Amino acid sequence: MQLLNTLYVTQPESYLHLDNNTLRIEIEHETRLRVPLHHLSSVVCFGHVMISPILMHRLAEEGQSLVLLDGHGRFKARLEGPVSGNVLLRQAQYRRVTSADFCVAVAKSCIAGKLKNCRQVLLRGARENGREEDNAALIATADELARALARLEHAPDLDAVRGIEGDAAKRYFVALRLIVRPDARADFTMNGRTRRPPLDRMNALLSFLYAMLMNDVRSAVESVGLDPQIGFLHAVRPGRAALALDLMEEFRPLLADRLALTLINRKQIKGADFIDRPGGAVTLKDDARKAVVTAYQERKQETLTHPLLETSVALGLAPFVQARLLARTVRGDVETYLPFCPK
Repeated sequence: MQLLNTLYVTQPESYLHLDNNTLRIEIEHETRLRVPLHHLSSVVCFGHVMISPILMHRLAEEGQSLVLLDGHGRFKARLEGPVSGNVLLRQAQYRRVTSADFCVAVAKSCIAGKLKNCRQVLLRGARENGREEDNAALIATADELARALARLEHAPDLDAVRGIEGDAAKRYFVALRLIVRPDARADFTMNGRTRRPPLDRMNALLSFLYAMLMNDVRSAVESVGLDPQIGFLHAVRPGRAALALDLMEEFRPLLADRLALTLINRKQIKGADFIDRPGGAVTLKDDARKAVVTAYQERKQETLTHPLLETSVALGLAPFVQARLLARTVRGDVETYLPFCPK
């Protein structure tokens, strides 16, 4: 499906240019890849990648986004053509963001989805672990997240919602290391979540996956006509896609955390696949980034049953489905936004 066709360019010194109706990638004047332009929905470039102005213009004309990230996966810029979103939907969104009750309701739904999906990651890890002591700790943390869900229902405002989420996230990331196979724990130890830059291998891997997920979720939000900058949970800041961050919360465990654990436990990603930079930053090596990109694209092809629609949905399309459900909530077609929490 076209919605799943994102081209990720991770090789430094790549040169992207237009060849008739084909995007061509050259490295040191040698053609490495040709992709028909109509097969793509977006192009995401990591690090030092060169792009011809003619290709930039063509992507903008065709409505295909061009996203520039640094080598860590941190957002730098986004090029896209004229916005053709539904102006009436955006007007409704701007009205809704002034309603404290509406913001709290959507925020609760997004965080409830995240906590439920985090619990599934921990419980699945306990089922597959086979180590009694680890299993007990994983189940105990899953129970703590269940209690956080109960508290979330009675949270009176956004600060309370954010506090519950922050406390649950700390407990979750402490437990996550127990799902890593024992012989890899020394390489993938994790003392909490660190960003900008990530300070250990697990954080570096998660940050890379989150960067790709963020691009997909933002594209989903924009595809239905919502303004990605105006969120209900995350505070509005210049250059911050707050609404995309809202919607992204429920997908972090499904599309990033589980995949990171799978890559480590299957030895597809190892400690030697990372570089320690001056100042403490940790980044993935080029070959490892390619492996992660491939695994992420494969993960997006997997299907799960949507709990509301009761139909099979590819994980890569789930953010687009949820963006439509969020748009219906903003318009008032449905009363409550229901997050994506497959069994």
